[in-house]
Amino acid sequence: MTENLMIDAQQVWKSFGRLDVLKGIDLQVPKGTVTCLIGPSGSGKSTMLRCVNHLEKVNAGRLYVDGDLVGYREKEGVLHEISEKDAARQRADIGMVFQQFNLFPHRTALENIMEAPVQVKGVKPDEARKQGMDLLEQVGLAHKADAFPMQLSGGQQQRIAIARALAMEPKLMLFDEPTSALDPELVGDVLQVMKDLAARGMTMLVVTHEMGFAREVADDVVFMDAGVVVERGTPDELLGNPREPRTQSFLSTLLK
Repeated sequence: MTENLMIDAQQVWKSFGRLDVLKGIDLQVPKGTVTCLIGPSGSGKSTMLRCVNHLEKVNAGRLYVDGDLVGYREKEGVLHEISEKDAARQRADIGMVFQQFNLFPHRTALENIMEAPVQVKGVKPDEARKQGMDLLEQVGLAHKADAFPMQLSGGQQQRIAIARALAMEPKLMLFDEPTSALDPELVGDVLQVMKDLAARGMTMLVVTHEMGFAREVADDVVFMDAGVVVERGTPDELLGNPREPRTQSFLSTLLK
């Protein structure tokens, strides 16, 4: 495992009952880069994302984030699962943005962003408020600080969700189809926030069906199908000239 890697997944398997969802995934994401996972529904993309922060436990293989083994300690070649408290500590360094925004409905936009730094990291409320306002500014929503989620559009809620994840000052951001629940005209604002993050050097692993975003922002695009990595390459290579017939078939239906 090299020091330059933020994510290093080695032969990761994940099963639900008898169903193998991930079948020996190898995936490396260098620090400061953006990797997009694409593929049909049920290919294992979201499960892979959830394994990275131990929301799902891997059945076999090793998964490292910034050099640390995720979810387990290894002793004499045997893996021992760490406590939920230790797993939560690992997770605090990894921001995750879901399809659904999962904001606290009874808290304002600013309060949603302040919650975790105050409760989890012990940041003083005044400091968390200042940081929260800075983050709202960053996602273009400083004027909505006192609005409740129900008063915001889906795109605005998703941008608040991104700001909330950033409030924990993560070293890695995971995005699981962050625009799939949005009306088409709201997608652009969310993607712009993600582009700005990428430009600032945030390491990102993004499950997406937005090929334009992948083409413009990704350093690496990974095509998954049926629990395996079929092909990976730069956006020009994979989206412009895929080698594998399965990738070609998938992209031809998507890019029509």
